[in-house]
Amino acid sequence: MLGVLVTFAQTDKFDRATLVKIAGELRGPFEGMVGLRFKSFMLDEDGVQARNFYVWDDEEKGRSFFTEELVDKVAGIYGVPPKIEYLDIVGFVDNSGA
Repeated sequence: MLGVLVTFAQTDKFDRATLVKIAGELRGPFEGMVGLRFKSFMLDEDGVQARNFYVWDDEEKGRSFFTEELVDKVAGIYGVPPKIEYLDIVGFVDNSGA
């Protein structure tokens, strides 16, 4: 499994309501996406970093998803370019079915 942490950092705080709206508008294309186990939209405690976390069952699909075109698009949406980190998930607990 591949984890991908995408961080948008700025000096001013993100508007939480705006991020909630972005998450609501952008969730549709991810629902049922092949190879994607889950995606979360997050805001850090200080409000200066918006983060999206993905878990991909298929590493190739996960890595190929983040094209230069996509990175440019999300930079426009969030107002800052993202930092993308690829993580090897070596263990996973999923309590969603419990």
